[in-house]
Amino acid sequence: MSETALAGLIAPEDLLARLGDPRLVVLDIRSSIDGGGKAAYEAGHIPGAVHTDYVADGWRAKIGQAPGLLPPRDHLAALVGRLGITPHDDVIIIPAGVSATDAAAAARIYWTLKTIGHGQQAILDGGFRAWTADPARPVETGPSAERTAPPYPVVMQQRLRSTADATLVASRSKLATLVDARSTSYFEGREKAPEAARAGRIPGAVSRDYTQAFDAATGRLRSQDELAALFGGIPKGPAIAYCNTGHTAALNWFVLSELLGREEVALYDGSMTDWTQDPERPVATGAE
Repeated sequence: MSETALAGLIAPEDLLARLGDPRLVVLDIRSSIDGGGKAAYEAGHIPGAVHTDYVADGWRAKIGQAPGLLPPRDHLAALVGRLGITPHDDVIIIPAGVSATDAAAAARIYWTLKTIGHGQQAILDGGFRAWTADPARPVETGPSAERTAPPYPVVMQQRLRSTADATLVASRSKLATLVDARSTSYFEGREKAPEAARAGRIPGAVSRDYTQAFDAATGRLRSQDELAALFGGIPKGPAIAYCNTGHTAALNWFVLSELLGREEVALYDGSMTDWTQDPERPVATGAE
């Protein structure tokens, strides 16, 4: 573990300065989410990076009709250990850098690592796209490096995760603000995910479309000032980010918690595909 706290985003030049550090694990997470995967990794990646396919490696689990739940502890312990991560390592997560969706994948892995008790991780600002924007930065080809460790000693940080029951309490009591990361058509109930039993939103939620946090022109998240303005209207106090499957909401969680420094921000990983399986849980439709 480095002496300096590692969290949030890391710039390409700062990662370059640390390449070769034995306590650094660089995770290339390209997958079908961004049109890449193993083949894209082998065609070019940051030197020393280990590949983990966000979709194929089981960073999310389908339980019932909810496809995006946090996997069981033993699965996560084995997965993280297989990637060579130990509690003392610094982890840098490398998305493709091509869309808000793959930025959300990086945020979801970041949240997962933090939820199992890992303390030092960051996302490369702009992902692999930003890394290769400067031809002087090195790129390797070929298969993923072999780096393994024992199963990770998981220590769950339950405060980072909201369940359906906790989200229901928050909705009724208004003790936490529910932040919906989906587009307006989902939020208002004009569209729904295939696995969701009903269209609509959790009552009392506010809308913050996660794509607004991403600058498609640069492949990076928007500036700190822009993000503060975008999320500034969310009331102070605890917040719960959700979407359809706990994927896109991870980006809102990351912005609120890790970039804007808000405390008591949780991710409801089950989100609407989990929420709507119980007909007793209410949904709202129409404009906010």
